[in-house]
Amino acid sequence: MSATQLAALARTTDPRAVLRRFLALDAVVTGANALAYLALSGPLGRFLGVDSTLLLGLGAFLLVYAAGVGLLAARPHPQALGVRAVVEANLAWSAASLAALALWLTPSTAGAVWIVLQALVVAGFALLQHMALKARQSGRG
Repeated sequence: MSATQLAALARTTDPRAVLRRFLALDAVVTGANALAYLALSGPLGRFLGVDSTLLLGLGAFLLVYAAGVGLLAARPHPQALGVRAVVEANLAWSAASLAALALWLTPSTAGAVWIVLQALVVAGFALLQHMALKARQSGRG
């Protein structure tokens, strides 16, 4: 994906704004997941075939993580080290999700689809954030 494609996706040509928007989108989506897991752990657990206690723990973790990513996105110039940490955490989350599905969890069909889809979305965030950071560091735009 080129810098032009990234800018079109983020709807801005300012490399800092592109990076901040992808971080903010990550924070919003992660925060929404966290709130759903916290507020609806019982019904979601039954639907997904995942223990509601696990969803509560994940929800609490994700809420803290989303707040951290949101704070990073709110900075006028997010530090590269922080962005790299978010990218690496997102990649680790994706890998851990798929490993848990293969080795540990026995979800419903809907749960298995959800785990794969959220892993792909999170990996997509990592890719977009990494590319936006590279574009910002190269001084394009």
